Amino acid sequence: MNSFCKRCAMLCVGLIVMAFGVAFSIKAGLGTSPISSLPYVLSRFTPFTVGTATIAMHVTFILLQIVLLRKQYELFQLLQLPVALIFGMLTDFGVWAIQGISASSYAGRWGLCAVGILLVGLGVSLEVNAQVVTLAGEGMVLAVCKVFKTKFPITKIGFDVTLVIVASVLSFLFLGHLEGVREGTAAAALFVGMVAKQFNRPVKHFTERCLC
Repeated sequence: MNSFCKRCAMLCVGLIVMAFGVAFSIKAGLGTSPISSLPYVLSRFTPFTVGTATIAMHVTFILLQIVLLRKQYELFQLLQLPVALIFGMLTDFGVWAIQGISASSYAGRWGLCAVGILLVGLGVSLEVNAQVVTLAGEGMVLAVCKVFKTKFPITKIGFDVTLVIVASVLSFLFLGHLEGVREGTAAAALFVGMVAKQFNRPVKHFTERCLC
């Protein structure tokens, strides 16, 4: 039980780090990560904040998992719901906390984008190694893989591309121009996984020494 509580604490730290990573990517103004592109665009033409739009998206993913998996759905995965609520609120807090930070130059904006990518990558590594429950986005990908017998890397790419396409279409329809999807989105898609992989070894080592 003590080990589980420690892993939950590690998951919460990961969510905080990821939320601030999302906030920095938004502040950079070069496009958010694929998973955050849709909530960001929704926040631009609805009363939702980025955090509440993130919660709504994750709840939708949870419902879709239940529909896809049916009897195969594990009730333990309903923990994705409180995780989604916490992550959404933390995202709004992160956006508020760094509102005083700005970058006037293009290079400075890339600096903020790089900080966002590093933080999201570290957060993902902490989340995965905590081994408690995944965020609903990853849960959705895993559900599709289980039902349609597809491979995770290919399914994840397809999932991210779909989110970016939907965000782009909604942006053009409701805003009249493209927002939330730019060069920073491509950078996040390319490098977040690499950053997470680099953090995995030290994070896993810490987990084995301190949380088991």
